[in-house]
Amino acid sequence: MIIAVASGKGGTGKTTVAVSLALVILEVQLLDCDVEEPNSHIFIRPAITDTEAVPILVPKIDEEKCTSCGRCSSVCVYNAIAVLGTHTLVFPELCHGCGACSYFCPEGAIEEVPRNIGTVEAGSGRGLKFVHGILNVGEAMSPPLIRAVKRHTDKNPVTIIDAPPGTSCPVITSIKGSDFCILVTEPTPFGLNDLMLSVEVLRKMRIPFGAVINRCDIGNRETVSYCKKERIPILMEIPFRREIASAYSKGIPIVEAVPEYRGRFIDLYKSVLKLQGMNQS
Repeated sequence: MIIAVASGKGGTGKTTVAVSLALVILEVQLLDCDVEEPNSHIFIRPAITDTEAVPILVPKIDEEKCTSCGRCSSVCVYNAIAVLGTHTLVFPELCHGCGACSYFCPEGAIEEVPRNIGTVEAGSGRGLKFVHGILNVGEAMSPPLIRAVKRHTDKNPVTIIDAPPGTSCPVITSIKGSDFCILVTEPTPFGLNDLMLSVEVLRKMRIPFGAVINRCDIGNRETVSYCKKERIPILMEIPFRREIASAYSKGIPIVEAVPEYRGRFIDLYKSVLKLQGMNQS
């Protein structure tokens, strides 16, 4: 079973929920797919045993064959190739590795060569398997690295995915193929707006989901009202407590800082199993 933990915006407590949930499940794997700024490892402190570089293929021009016809530039929707006079320029940082330029080049003047965009690290810690990706500084495209992280997915019995914030391509890549998604939100106008966007995405993808409301005792009750109106299960509400925030700043998960929450996260997991089972039936 694959459970994704996502949020429409950053700072809602997504990693807090993902890590704490993983720590109360036996035989679990945690994948941190927030490759632009991964931080699950701060709480897990894993011993890394495997490291691999992740490349994408980018064009290399054979100037002897190139006739500067401009076909490659015209098919590149990412503006990674430009033809100036008799020179064809490649901007690797803009390339998405789609291969269109090489495929359509009439002269066969384009060779695709690997360029590393980041690293995947795998190991274990606190009794669970752990994998995360680290995108190189300055890289604009993270989905290939996220897919590399997800290639380590082991469904038996449970994989938790800590997804990036938002609703763009990195999030879609992260949660695709999940059996259930936990949406972490907060009871503020911004939190509600981004929750609504996330709900729309998950309904389009037909992934069952429920909500966790973090810092539930601040802001307003409009998020709760929205969930009730849209029949979105509220799986857990976490109050704003100083000891939780203090523990987070020190890299200590909720279930260790406040032991009573261990039972609450076990109940969260049971609720996910029940809802996911109902969806299958």
